[in-house]
Order: sequence, then C-alpha cells, then structure tokens
Amino acid sequence: MSKRVYILYTGGTIGMQRSEAGYVPTPGLADLIAQKMPLHLSANMPQYVLEELDTLIDSTNATPRDWWTIADRIRQQYHHYDGFIILHGTDTLAYTASALSFMLQGLRKPVIVTGSQIPLCELRNDAQDNLITALLLACQYPINEVCLYFNGRLLRGNRAKKIKASGFDAFDSPNYPWLGQVGIHIEIHQGALAAPSPKAEAFEFPEYGQPRILPLRVFPGIDTSFLKHVLKQPWDGLLLESYGVGNAPDRDPAFLDTLARAIDNGTVVVNLSQCLYGRVEPGSYATGAALMRTGVVNGYDLTLEAAFTKLHHLCALGLDPAMIGSRMEQPLCGELTR
Repeated sequence: MSKRVYILYTGGTIGMQRSEAGYVPTPGLADLIAQKMPLHLSANMPQYVLEELDTLIDSTNATPRDWWTIADRIRQQYHHYDGFIILHGTDTLAYTASALSFMLQGLRKPVIVTGSQIPLCELRNDAQDNLITALLLACQYPINEVCLYFNGRLLRGNRAKKIKASGFDAFDSPNYPWLGQVGIHIEIHQGALAAPSPKAEAFEFPEYGQPRILPLRVFPGIDTSFLKHVLKQPWDGLLLESYGVGNAPDRDPAFLDTLARAIDNGTVVVNLSQCLYGRVEPGSYATGAALMRTGVVNGYDLTLEAAFTKLHHLCALGLDPAMIGSRMEQPLCGELTR
C-alpha cells in the first residue's frame, strides 16, 4: 500500500505570489503544485493531501499560538498518515521546528519542516527540490522526530538555525551532526537520528498563552542600571546570551546581585553562549563561575530558538521556576548535549 503524507501549508515564501508591496502569502498552493510539479507522474511519490491554514501567515508574523495550531493539525491527523510536512516561511522556521519538537515528543513518524528562498511560482526556484525531497523523506525513511530539511541538509529541528538571509544553504545545525545529506543519493546518518520511542507518543499540548520571555545579549558596557531597568518587568524567563563559554561581567557585584534577585523573584535565567559553535562551560573562567553562582541555569549548547521555545513550553505547562530550571538543563528531545 502506498504511503500517505499530510502537507500543511502555513504561508511563507514557498507559496507566495508577487504583489505591489512585494511577495505575499497566497492561497491555492495545491493548484500551483499540480501545475508546476505533476507529482502523480512519478511512481516514487507517495499519496498526499495538502491543507492550508485558514489564515496564511508570513512567518515574520508567527506567534507561539501559531506553533500550537500547527502542532494540533498534526495531532488531529496523526493516525491517518505515515508522514507529515510543514511548509513554512524561513524567517522563523527554526523557532517553529523547535517548538513542534517539544509538543510532539515521542514521535514515531517523520515531521519535516521546510520552505524555500524563492517561491514556487518563479521559473527558477528552490521550492520544487525542497518539497519533493521532503516528500521522499516523509515516506521512505525511518525518521522519528521533527526535522528541518533545506537545500540538501536534513537537520534536527531543535538544533537548526537560519544562518544566511538569502543563500539557498540558509540553515545549519552548528552543534549537532546533520541527520542526512541529499545529493545524487539520499544519505541518512542513522547514528544521529532519535531512537524510536519505546512507549506511546508523549505529546504535550499546554495552552500556549503569552509567557514573558526575554532574550538579552550581553554587550561591552552593559551595567547594573540597564539590567535593573530591563528587569522592572516581571519576566517569566530571561535568556542571557553571554560571551564565549558562558562569561558575563563580574567587576560590579551589583550586576550579579540584580540577576540573583530576579531569580529569587521567580524569573528563570538561562545562560546561553553568543557563539555559533560551542557550549556554556561555566567552570572555565572566574567570570562564568560567578555568573552561575547567582542561580543562572546552564543552557549548554542550546540554540536561542530551542531555548526560547523550550522555556515557553515549560512555562505553559505551569511548572514552578525550580522545576523549569531543572528541566531546561535536561535534554527532552535531543535539543542539548550535557
């Protein structure tokens, strides 16, 4: 029996059309695919059903509620299809792929998130190859996690980052091996894939409201008065992007005291590295050790996208700050390496 794949078009460049204001999300992608890519002519292609969100979004406008809506579509269709493809804009594609991984824990089917840098409507585009390859990956390979596929690279969804604004090779996973590489042949790196869940799928769908989570990048000259001003708001979480292996200024004790007070008041502060490659290793330098003594959580090698969506998800579960901090340091679905 032929495999069946569910495709959800959420918006994004892949299905956009030109307008006076520039490219805009446009309904009718299924008709465009039938016109430009007669997939039924190939015996290798699975059966598929394509649905569109009721309101298509440019991914720049995506919100946590949109992540929940996309994951819920997969949940509704989960037992009817063998694989799933999410067509999404590239600007926040890595955020959505990360968020889906935390809601859809314990997957036993592939969920492939992809898009394109040039719309399918254009004569020269990367949309066709990305979509065809995603279809093959979703129906022919034993993938049991949320992945991001783009330009020959199959990446773990919660390890991926957009690294180029306009290149076809727009995504990479700096601190985790590619799950697969697509050229003349499709090569899957089995050792990098998530193992199938031995138990039933452990999906988590808390109500995604608006937890207040702030990414804050440490910069030369950052001082206590600035930090106090930022922390006047009652943040649920603060993602502190520190230098190198997790270092932040320690010359002014009041700076660290301000962070410690915020943590005591219930803000979960996660220490991330600004570096694209590498991880937080707080014992390497005195400045990093001083920061960790305030009670800051070690983000290890989490990407900003994974840290943001994971913290959002844990807050939505209604956990207390201590439990959130503990689970931020534990891998839930391959998003970090301790």
